[in-house]
Amino acid sequence: MTQTSTRRDPGAAPTPRPLGVVFVTGGASGLGAAVVRAVADAGGTPAVLDRADPGDGVPHELVDLSDSAAAAEAVDRLVARVGPPSGLVTAAGTDSCGPLSDVDPEAWERVVRVNLFGTVAVVRACLPWLEQSRGTVVTVASTLALRGVSDATAYCASKFAVRGFTHALAAELAGRVGVTMLIPGGMDTAFFDGRAEKYRPGPDAQLNDPAATAGAVLTALTQPVGSEIREMLVMASRESSWP
Repeated sequence: MTQTSTRRDPGAAPTPRPLGVVFVTGGASGLGAAVVRAVADAGGTPAVLDRADPGDGVPHELVDLSDSAAAAEAVDRLVARVGPPSGLVTAAGTDSCGPLSDVDPEAWERVVRVNLFGTVAVVRACLPWLEQSRGTVVTVASTLALRGVSDATAYCASKFAVRGFTHALAAELAGRVGVTMLIPGGMDTAFFDGRAEKYRPGPDAQLNDPAATAGAVLTALTQPVGSEIREMLVMASRESSWP
């Protein structure tokens, strides 16, 4: 009996996944805005969930991602406007720096609600459509999901949790939805604006261009079905927060 091989021709390039509709949390600024531009430039349709209008006519829903119920409702409204997502990037994030004893409890807990609960709520709401399309989720952690630093207990707690959530999600959805965790180093964005001087990057700090990090996100989103990038560590070459 003759058996037919199902292995791919080694000379044939795999077919990238088309972008389609990509939901981006925090898409009005920083890394999220860079992802929005990269998706649009690559022929996809970005759609944003954020507290601010992303501008340039980008479809969006205004929502406070610290409210999980509101986040889920915003996903439904966005699907009704632009169609179901085939990709999701959870780039929204916030911080509240300072010693634990000095940070207002509400401000501390808001960091966790936005960074962790907001991520979970949007992923959960998008899952039915992502499963239909065999789509991809890219969660955004941080180098501070790999190590703790002083005066960043809320941020580290939330990003360590995003890391654990993403690992478990990848195991749960294996073969059904692609799951990638992005671990970015510091980027040249407004994320550090408004902080006390001692919590801002120094004049010699090496910060990555968010467009470069967004390019890595596109690579994850366009992996052929059945191929996944589980983790991506992306940073400026002289980044000091890793290893």
